[in-house]
Amino acid sequence: MTVAKPWTPSAWAAIHNPPLPAEGAGNQTFDNRIFFGLIGGVPLIVTVLLRWSLWLYPVVALVLALPILAGSLYLASSYSPRYKNRVSLPERPIEDYITIKDPELKALYHGRNQIPMETFFEAYFDGKIDFKGDALDIMEARHDWAAFRFTIGQFKFFLTQWIPETLWHSRHQDEDQVREHYDRGDDFYEAFLGPRMVYTSGIISDPTKRETLEELQDNKLNLICEKIHLKPGDKHLDIGSGWGTLVAHAAKYFGSDSTGVTLARNQTEFGNNRIKEWGVDPKQARIKCMDYRDIPSNVKYNKITCVEMAEHVGLLNFQKFLLEVREMLDDDGLFYMQVAGLRATWQYEDFIWGLFMAKYIFPGADASTPLYWYINQLECAGFEIHNIDTVGVHYSATLERWYYNWMENKEKITSKYGNKWFRVWEIFLSWSTIISRQGSATCFQIVANKNMNSVDRAALICNRTNPKAWTAKRG
Repeated sequence: MTVAKPWTPSAWAAIHNPPLPAEGAGNQTFDNRIFFGLIGGVPLIVTVLLRWSLWLYPVVALVLALPILAGSLYLASSYSPRYKNRVSLPERPIEDYITIKDPELKALYHGRNQIPMETFFEAYFDGKIDFKGDALDIMEARHDWAAFRFTIGQFKFFLTQWIPETLWHSRHQDEDQVREHYDRGDDFYEAFLGPRMVYTSGIISDPTKRETLEELQDNKLNLICEKIHLKPGDKHLDIGSGWGTLVAHAAKYFGSDSTGVTLARNQTEFGNNRIKEWGVDPKQARIKCMDYRDIPSNVKYNKITCVEMAEHVGLLNFQKFLLEVREMLDDDGLFYMQVAGLRATWQYEDFIWGLFMAKYIFPGADASTPLYWYINQLECAGFEIHNIDTVGVHYSATLERWYYNWMENKEKITSKYGNKWFRVWEIFLSWSTIISRQGSATCFQIVANKNMNSVDRAALICNRTNPKAWTAKRG
């Protein structure tokens, strides 16, 4: 194992500081030459040994491709060394971190026998395992007690659910997933989102200060409106508006004429009530319950926002979605898209976390990719990128505050929704606090305009490119 210079932990008030940010194995230790050699060589060996005609070789290769991929990933995730690990792990027995109550699991995983992460959280949801302390603290040390190797359960989910949903992504599928998820109960989400009811990353204004969740979200709402140069009278469309807080905020504080669309019935009702409660004229703001594909195409908007919803559009539908957005956008308008995605330089933990999220938290959000894919999709759809910010560390701060809210509301949630759903979100919020801070998954804020000769680009100049503003900030 390669050891670099010693790692020194940082100390920031804004985020939960990492005590053991160990590097995991991933693509930097995965040899593509071996993988492609197996993909091409194993079917050829099978064809020759069975004395089949070489004309059948492509068919054999196609049939064996997925099993070879699964076997390669299993072996590589099980035995690959960590890459440039700078953190020394305590190497404590698994019993110091978790209590395994199931006899069969206990016989397999004890002492320094690490439990596969998927095996752990599935057993945890069923009450077969308990944490010995705070979930977030123990998840910080997960590399000392958990193994990030793929399991049969993950391969099964990927083949039988993830792939079919990615290829299909029908209206009916999207509607079922959204309503089963977001119409579970507003109180379920308020238990961690707090009064703002915003299910997207907040923004830190000062890493040396401990801002509240509400301050983080208000920072984000204002930042979005500033990034799109929102001004009084602008026709604004928010695709995937959630509980309508951005729509209400934009109309109240920036004077826009804002429309939000969501598939969730509860969110629609909540959002329209919020607009009234905030004293916004319903003629100036409204939430509509509809599929994004049913938004009238004959109406033009000065500004369009889509905050962490585009991932649910799906890989195969993404280009069509962007083309529809472009048609609805005024020629001098701005499109703000905030999307979550995995990093390109991946570790096995990234995919194991991603499969967990796809199964339990955000089903159907298969368009979560590295940044280059989003940029290519936008440019192919006729957009010019105006600016990009990566805000994963801001998401970590947001998730941490959601986690503490959730833990404070444990009794209320378990009494109404049961222990399993509480535990699912406990793992989601604690693990994701770490994942977004370490870069496994991050969040991109992208502002784009139509790539037309006539766009008034000088009107988009702002303090982001003003050196005096940066000098004043340093001062």
